[in-house]
Amino acid sequence: MAGSRLPRQLFLQGVAAVFMFAFASLYTQIPGLYGTEGILPARRTLRPQGKGPWQQLWETPTLLWEAPRLGLDTAQGLELLSLLGTLLAMGALLLPQLRHLLVYLLLWAAYLSACQVGQVFLYFQWDSLLLETGFLAVLVAPLWQPPHHKQPPQGGLAGALPHEALPFWLVRWLLFRLMFASGVVKLTSRCPAWWGLTALTYHYETQCLPTPAAWFAHHLPVWLHKLSVVATFLIEIAVPPLFFAPARRLRLAAFYSQVLLQVLIIVTGNYNFFNLLTLVLTTALLDDQHLAAGSGNSHRKKTPASWAKALLALLALLLELTVCGLLAYGTVHYFGLEVDWEHHIIHSRTIFTFHQFSQWLKMVTLPTMWLGGASLTWELLTALWRWTQVRGWLQKLWAAVQLSIFGSATVAMFLVSLVPYSYIEPSTHGRLWTGAHRLFGAVEHLQLANSYGLFRRMTGLGGRPEEIEFMYKPGNVSWPPPVVVPHQPRLDWQMWFAALGPHTHSPWFTSLVLCLLQGKEPVIRLIQHHVARYPFHKQPPTYVRAQRYKYWFSQPGEQGRWWRRQWVEEFFPPVSLGDPTLDVLLRQFGLQDKSPPRARSSSHSLTRALLWTRKQLSPLEAPTLLWGLILTVGAVRVMQALLRPHPSRASPPPREEKHRPAPKKDRGAATEQATPAPSNCNSSSQATRRKK
Repeated sequence: MAGSRLPRQLFLQGVAAVFMFAFASLYTQIPGLYGTEGILPARRTLRPQGKGPWQQLWETPTLLWEAPRLGLDTAQGLELLSLLGTLLAMGALLLPQLRHLLVYLLLWAAYLSACQVGQVFLYFQWDSLLLETGFLAVLVAPLWQPPHHKQPPQGGLAGALPHEALPFWLVRWLLFRLMFASGVVKLTSRCPAWWGLTALTYHYETQCLPTPAAWFAHHLPVWLHKLSVVATFLIEIAVPPLFFAPARRLRLAAFYSQVLLQVLIIVTGNYNFFNLLTLVLTTALLDDQHLAAGSGNSHRKKTPASWAKALLALLALLLELTVCGLLAYGTVHYFGLEVDWEHHIIHSRTIFTFHQFSQWLKMVTLPTMWLGGASLTWELLTALWRWTQVRGWLQKLWAAVQLSIFGSATVAMFLVSLVPYSYIEPSTHGRLWTGAHRLFGAVEHLQLANSYGLFRRMTGLGGRPEEIEFMYKPGNVSWPPPVVVPHQPRLDWQMWFAALGPHTHSPWFTSLVLCLLQGKEPVIRLIQHHVARYPFHKQPPTYVRAQRYKYWFSQPGEQGRWWRRQWVEEFFPPVSLGDPTLDVLLRQFGLQDKSPPRARSSSHSLTRALLWTRKQLSPLEAPTLLWGLILTVGAVRVMQALLRPHPSRASPPPREEKHRPAPKKDRGAATEQATPAPSNCNSSSQATRRKK
């Protein structure tokens, strides 16, 4: 059995990095989204209801209830949480001593607190995924970090606590749920683009924030787009069960297939930290042996294998060949792959029906749960066996306590996750154990387990709809698509969703129009970071209206143009301050500010510190700030590597000296002391005789 110490450390570092990106990205947008002059002021979300503090905290779990005690309003408290979260996450990324259970608990609690007041701008699936992953990091992180020189050897289980692998198994289960559900919902949605394998002919130009590489990917041949959709279904539906395969080469093959998919998405689309977080989850498919071999630190000597090991290796090879053969046959058969040698293309089409797929899904959903349960049972038995190897009654008792706590938590988290996972198949959801439903209902507001299903339907089949021009989303047809990863411009994302329907489906849009009419600078900075470039920076506009356009990528050969566009309709009618239409919409959506914000003194030291920090960081655009954090972490890592003592430098080889004969009475003692010296002739001759 290969250990998982290195993958766990890699996972914890990755979670810390994603938290750092998420907090820093959110911090740059708080004044425009949640400030007193923002689109959806955060102070409106936390209104005391006359309940006790603990009941209030349980029903709305956010640390921002305590902001008034610090002399801060809700938005300022959110700024403080984001800054502290960024610094704490960076510390955990750089210092092993900070990869502690309590540190990740604070990070999770801080992000959960932000999501409680984030409203529609923090309702994305990757926010839920980060919360669930962050809580798993709490379980994976150690209570005590042993010194570097006392850590167990790489690739071995010596010194590992019996319970350590149990919470890390939940990461693999989360990755399975994420990928399998994301693949299944594409077909259960009955979206004609996914069923016709043409989704990628639209995806690259209709996604929210494409990259320049998306333009080139969009102009690939149609047959290659269709083949890519087939590969997507293979990676998202057929490969995830291999996450629990007994053969490690199958798990590694599954790992590299998931990495390939995520890297391609990162190259062609700006999906903030989502794909980076998915890559972090894939570390659960790795083991110490693979990582040590990849880093060149594996010095294991090859020993002759016994007949039992040779038989197991043969059976594993047969299993791997069988699985690969079944995957290849199923792909060719169910997607009708045919090679056209004359035109050098591969034809593909979906040859199964929606009814057949629904029956298959009904047949496999429950068995996938049993597969997860069987895999978890194996992990529990393995942990129990490791516990029997612990020596010393005190150490055995302490290991038993930890195993009981973390084993129970792992089983409980697995049961809770079955409920949102079963949403992919309604009849299976109804047959779940009622205890799992009750357990999920008790902790649902903490977002410990969530349902997932990305790109359920391919939107914008007739071109991407757009409205007013923004900093990151497409607007000027001559501007190339930007690269903003890992930043998420949350207003730009919500504008993309708003354009898919009437403005009444997005009530916050009316508040945005009001802020533009009032010339609110924090909101203007969300549209144009450099206020001087905003056309109404000197005086707010008298009227505001929104027009909807459809955008397509330009064709090769169109010089100086990345996009083509066509006017569709008026999205929002022309309005001005005091306009009855605007007032009616504000009242209808409950956006009129009936209770103006309380004036808080800016003389408070914490308030002044927040204002000073904002003033220092405001000249930086959000992507620049996040890339600066990446460069800072990289520079510190390089310095750590250079200053870390090398094993060969830490213990120089002993100096060779001539052996002097010892006195007769001390001859035995001298010989015994000289035995370890490599230059001692007697010791080498004794070693030779032993070998013979």
